Amino acid sequence: MSYKIGVDGGGSKTECILVDAAGEIIARHLAPGCNPNVVGVEQARLIVTDALCALLAQAKIHDARSAVAATRLFMSGAPGFWQEFAAQLEGFGLTSAAPDSLPVLELATDGRPGLVIHSGTGSFVAARAPDGAIHYAGGLGWRFGDPGSGYDLGRRAISRALLELQGWSTPSRLSVVVRDHCGLEDAGAITRFFYQDSSPNAKISALAPHVLHLATEGDLTAHQILLDSTVELLELAARVATTLFPGTALDTLPAGLSGPILTHPTVLQALAPRSPLALRPVEGSPIEGVRRLLRRT
Repeated sequence: MSYKIGVDGGGSKTECILVDAAGEIIARHLAPGCNPNVVGVEQARLIVTDALCALLAQAKIHDARSAVAATRLFMSGAPGFWQEFAAQLEGFGLTSAAPDSLPVLELATDGRPGLVIHSGTGSFVAARAPDGAIHYAGGLGWRFGDPGSGYDLGRRAISRALLELQGWSTPSRLSVVVRDHCGLEDAGAITRFFYQDSSPNAKISALAPHVLHLATEGDLTAHQILLDSTVELLELAARVATTLFPGTALDTLPAGLSGPILTHPTVLQALAPRSPLALRPVEGSPIEGVRRLLRRT
């Protein structure tokens, strides 16, 4: 039997599936995040290689060359690196690498023209134009903002909390959350805590659920941070839609929201009256989008 492998590689996890000719999942494997911008290129290569081998071992496939027809990688960070990795990957059939935006775009539009707005640790907008061309906006990485992302929510929360602790902003529950998160009391110590960390993005992103929780409980400061961050991402999506679909009523386009932040009820309620797009939460995980793409190719 001929199998296909699909990989969804992100900053927080790497998920692999093996499907049969009918597109049914035969085996799956979960590994740590493999974004080379976060873990480095050597570690990224090792994580994915080990994950592929573990997937085959789980399926009891001992000769991948004769069993695997194709392997498709949908990866975050450094497209050139992943294309080179795919080109050098031997014994896994016809290999290719594409951005990790494609699976969620597939879920949002089912292969039709439209767009998806995704927010996880990072954020991006992906769109399929009327001519079928795929376009990508944002996804610049945690060092450069990624509005609406877990990192951006955490960054904004820390910035506000530091001003509160310095005495320049009205105290709110955010400063308590940030102090507890760091185990530190004063603004200077908290600043050093993040600046001296070799990989602060994960620690900063970990504050996002706390911001969501406070906003849901009615904390006005947290709600404003949530609104400022996600509306900036929504505005980017609207610019993409206006450019790619001139003359089209934006509320008629398939426009999916993907990820735990954008599909949170509090965020949905806040964005709906501010959006020219008819936003709809995407159903299914990115790996389901990978499965559908494998089935279609």
